[in-house]
Amino acid sequence: MAYTEIRKEKDRIKYYRVHTFRSKDKVSHLRKFLGSNLKRKELEMKEHEADAVLIDPLNNLLNKQERDSLDEIKQEHQSKHISTFENRYEAFISEFTYDSTGIEGNTLTLRETAGVLFEGATPAKSLREIYEVLNHKRAFDYILGYKGKINKKFICEIQKIVTENTLKPELLEQAGTFRIVPVFIRGADVTPPPPEIIGYEMKRLIIWYSKNKKTIHPLILATYFHSALEAIHPFVDGNGRTGRLLLNFILHNHGYPMVSVPRSQRLKYFDTLAKAQKGNLRPFVVFLLGLLKKAEKSI
Repeated sequence: MAYTEIRKEKDRIKYYRVHTFRSKDKVSHLRKFLGSNLKRKELEMKEHEADAVLIDPLNNLLNKQERDSLDEIKQEHQSKHISTFENRYEAFISEFTYDSTGIEGNTLTLRETAGVLFEGATPAKSLREIYEVLNHKRAFDYILGYKGKINKKFICEIQKIVTENTLKPELLEQAGTFRIVPVFIRGADVTPPPPEIIGYEMKRLIIWYSKNKKTIHPLILATYFHSALEAIHPFVDGNGRTGRLLLNFILHNHGYPMVSVPRSQRLKYFDTLAKAQKGNLRPFVVFLLGLLKKAEKSI
């Protein structure tokens, strides 16, 4: 149920739209500030806009306590001094690269990963694995400096960087473009769409993001976008790494710390991701919220 709450403060009348909903036998409230001293028609318009946001089922995936916790995480993250950025950058990108490439099978240790990225080290591992690590940092630096919107060109460029010098010869022409062959995800219940409709599905996802980026909570936005991208699986390779980079791009652009999915939580990540792709986004949201709470050295 939705209603408008009125608060009088000195010479101002403030209006809040309130939506109540039941979660686990408990009544929760979501509030959105509409404005002050509004005229009737203006108030009605604001109420209508707020209802579209508050009653969207995606916005009910976080309760008030979780939203408050996320606000605190954001404030604390934004208060970190710029003088510590370089140290946090090296620590985070080493960990993020180690985890994200490791989830896909890369065998470099965290120490070896940091050595390759910042010391020019060449561990006794395959050239492909070393390129995967170097490419991931290059792609990370690319999204960190990117100031534009999420669009097809941006997404494809990330994948192109991520997979440089690692694709099989017969797949080279598909670097930085949507796949033209069918693919299957090992161990997953979801079958990615055929190549002929990938462009359409990705266009829909990008439009959805553009439409909702100012109304849906950034964590939910990032969670939904990532799960949808992985379900579409638009590329012949690099989908997971590209998707996790985009997830962090969304969080970073909204003032939140970036997250790294630990190798040790790989199975939980895949399990909650699979549930999200079947329509139950809540476990994946909670999983990423837990990572955000532990993102001390993030940037």
